Amino acid sequence: MARYDLSEAEWRLIEPLLPNKPRGVPRVDDRRVINGIFYVLRTGSPWRDLPERYGPYTTVYNRFNRWAKAGVWLRIFETLAAQSPQSLHLIDSSIIRAHQHAAGGKKGGPDHAIGRSRGGLSTKINALVDEQGLPVRIVLSAGQASDKTAVPALIEGLPPAKALIADRGYDAKAIIDLVREAGGEAHIPTQKDRKVQRSIDKTLYRQRNLVERFFCKLKHFRGIATRFAKLARNFLAAVMLASTRLWTRAYESTT
Repeated sequence: MARYDLSEAEWRLIEPLLPNKPRGVPRVDDRRVINGIFYVLRTGSPWRDLPERYGPYTTVYNRFNRWAKAGVWLRIFETLAAQSPQSLHLIDSSIIRAHQHAAGGKKGGPDHAIGRSRGGLSTKINALVDEQGLPVRIVLSAGQASDKTAVPALIEGLPPAKALIADRGYDAKAIIDLVREAGGEAHIPTQKDRKVQRSIDKTLYRQRNLVERFFCKLKHFRGIATRFAKLARNFLAAVMLASTRLWTRAYESTT
């Protein structure tokens, strides 16, 4: 088994979640193709440089692209993430530099989620993780977008956690109220220039490093640490696949 390939335990988790193909020409071996996709994501290699053991690169890329369009990668991630106890939510964002190949289209269009931030053209990954540091919800936005604008999309429809933790960049009454209305309590430090300062549970707030560690693990995938995909849909699919890998490894470590 090659370095980045799925283990037997990981494959047993993913295989039942793949689309059925009851008729017609059988698909090329799913496991080989998915291993090829993970190779590209982990190494950041161009699709054309995919090693021959994974089969034709066009087959691997086309499967990735087609299933990204159909929402397959998102559904697999959401199925695994649904097992989270979600007693604690932690949110944060991370800026990803867009490679020139990704930034070649119309800047900031609805299909791109690329904007100009301090480091140049970039995309922002907004994430909500649980008490294990595992991702529950991922949202993309343009690099210059405020972190606060992604919060409703991050928490909408999720079971309310007893606490939501974020840094002071998320300090806004609308967010505090949104969390409270959902049945939780926000632990977000107040901006230093505010006259009235809220108190927070410092012991609980220290767990914010869980979301920081999630981003560190995510960026081990070089195809995520730099954005090469032109379409936001495909980059989000790549982030979902990397996040799925974090979930399968967590399952594997507990069995």
